[in-house]
Amino acid sequence: MNIIIDNNAGFCFGVVKAIDAAERELDCTGSLHCLGDIVHNNAEVDRLRSKGLSVISHSDLPSLRGGRVLIRAHGEPPSTYQLARQHGITLVDATCPIVLALQQRIRRGYLEMQQCHGQVVIFGKPGHAEVIGLTGQTDNTAIVVSGPDDLDSVDFERPVRLYSQTTKSPELYRKLIDNMQARLADGADFKAFDTICSRVTSRVSQLQQFARQVDVLLFVSGEGSSNGRYLFQYCLNVQPRTHFLSDAAQIDADWFAPGQTVGVTGATSTPRWLMERVADRLKQLCI
Repeated sequence: MNIIIDNNAGFCFGVVKAIDAAERELDCTGSLHCLGDIVHNNAEVDRLRSKGLSVISHSDLPSLRGGRVLIRAHGEPPSTYQLARQHGITLVDATCPIVLALQQRIRRGYLEMQQCHGQVVIFGKPGHAEVIGLTGQTDNTAIVVSGPDDLDSVDFERPVRLYSQTTKSPELYRKLIDNMQARLADGADFKAFDTICSRVTSRVSQLQQFARQVDVLLFVSGEGSSNGRYLFQYCLNVQPRTHFLSDAAQIDADWFAPGQTVGVTGATSTPRWLMERVADRLKQLCI
């Protein structure tokens, strides 16, 4: 068996920034709170928990006066910053710069739409941490849509500003834009902005190229990663022998045949060490 780890796989720089910030704090103090999982990968969350990182929810904030709390790469709505100030909490802000720029852009769009009775629409996963932070920039008035079936909530007679969650599929976003444009009233004020992270956009073509080079592909990702789920689908489209797994223990020897080339890749939330662990497990199979 020939085993290849995808050199382009692994954490995006936003996640790297957040994990670096967490590890610096933990090295200094030995403990740190994080609002939600720092990354949608249980193995990495467990690794950091063993170093002193505790995962909390917003309801825990009032009891943490004087504590230090990490804001992960997904970002937070303005209400979180206000709550932290009220309770004397120090925030370690690791919001991804791309997400932060999108938050600011949506805030400007919201203020513009307020002047003309317009609407802010966000293409994203309802309830996703990033989307919660984005809708917070509109005082929670933005309309969140996950696809064309949700568009009945949009008034196409009124001005619209459309944005996308940074980790959504570019192809699905373009289809949504086309669908919305087809429903617009004549002369409607509609603008759609390209707000998907370029790393996500370029990752699709890189992944598909890598998938075509191997006989079997193992896609390593956390079950809760939206990015992982949609990137996995792109791999599956070009390499039918693609398998989704979150841990090396899930590998099934029946997936392989002697002499095959096996690729190991992952989502932007997948740590390199976990892909290496999967590769090591493959070597133990000795097929």
